[in-house]
Amino acid sequence: MKTTALESIVTCPQCGFAKQEIMPTNACQFYYECENCHAVLRPTPGDCCVYCSYGSVKCPSVQEQRRCRD
Repeated sequence: MKTTALESIVTCPQCGFAKQEIMPTNACQFYYECENCHAVLRPTPGDCCVYCSYGSVKCPSVQEQRRCRD
């Protein structure tokens, strides 16, 4: 059985700043503010959350092949 990763490194597309974050398991995260440049990141079209768009690891829902939670 594959273990679900709960940590992902989010990289800001505006400034390149990267930070390791713990992903929520009970909801998708639609907004993320970059700690460095304060850009507010939103998922790119076709992705369910900021982790799927800008993270090193997809969100727990996608890893487990479940629907994203709102």
